[in-house]
Amino acid sequence: MRPLLVLAGLGTRALTALDAETAHRTTIRMLKAGVGPKLSVGDSRLAVRVAGIDFPNPLGLAAGFDKNAEVPGAMLNLGFGFVEIGAVTPRAQPGNPRPRVFRLREDRAVINRYGFNSDGLIPVAARLRRRGRRGVVGANLGANKDSADRIEDYVKGVKILAGLVDFYTVNISSPNTPGLRALQDKTALSDLMEQVIAARNEAAPQTPVFLKIAPDLTDEDKADIAAVAREMNLEGLIVSNTTIARPADLKSACAQEAGGLSGAPLFAPATALLAEFFAALKGEVPLIGVGGVFSARDAYDKILAGAALVQLYTAMVYEGPGLPARIVRDLPALLDVDGFKTVADAVGAGG
Repeated sequence: MRPLLVLAGLGTRALTALDAETAHRTTIRMLKAGVGPKLSVGDSRLAVRVAGIDFPNPLGLAAGFDKNAEVPGAMLNLGFGFVEIGAVTPRAQPGNPRPRVFRLREDRAVINRYGFNSDGLIPVAARLRRRGRRGVVGANLGANKDSADRIEDYVKGVKILAGLVDFYTVNISSPNTPGLRALQDKTALSDLMEQVIAARNEAAPQTPVFLKIAPDLTDEDKADIAAVAREMNLEGLIVSNTTIARPADLKSACAQEAGGLSGAPLFAPATALLAEFFAALKGEVPLIGVGGVFSARDAYDKILAGAALVQLYTAMVYEGPGLPARIVRDLPALLDVDGFKTVADAVGAGG
């Protein structure tokens, strides 16, 4: 437990004194150096099979933390059942100018406008190849800001990472790449997913494709996405990315910074959207619930709303590296209270 205490102590004392992006990079460097816990947590009732993948538990690390596949193993050691690296773009790009990430302490939230800063597919593929296939690791795919053909960018991601990851996530919902969310339009989305799935079928036929959507959707958008997900037989829908909305009750001084808002304020709207998609898709497409998960109760509420899997990231900024293990340890008791034998039994039961 000593490495956990070191990392947690540094997180609460020194890291919070740094600006948010410097603190993030410092954490990555520490994890690469082996400063971090290796926790053994698990309960057979938490094991779940989704999209043909066996997950030891339903809690995953959302994309954005390990953008360049530097520490997926270290994050799995924290108790996560799976890790999603990325977003990774075909070519390296620096992203938006700093400062580009802001802590909203009073709101337990973060605003980021990173803009898909990425080392690019080739270095990320090399890191994944060196680590081997240990644990469940997926890749969040993005497009270059200056790309002339963004669909081809996603196709390249599928091809170059074939055989190196357990699932792909097509990320068209970041608010920080101009025009990217336009790919959620039904015609554009159908074209995108058709080409991505064709590339997957050729390069990595057993690897599921997930789609990550924005929370800022009209009713027409929701209907279109549900229709495409059903028609294309997508293996998963991730609900949802960060929001461009700014709730009126935000208290932090940085609340009006441009970018995507994540953390506690996103929990209610993202969970409501999750429930909407669960009702619309009637279990035909597995859902992954993201947004504002700070506790086992939050994760469980996502599951009850229809999530087969749950992801978090922002909460670790405030709760520290012990959070995943706490959630995994506390989930079985919540299942017991409601009389569920497994996580799968609880999916959508709150509707």
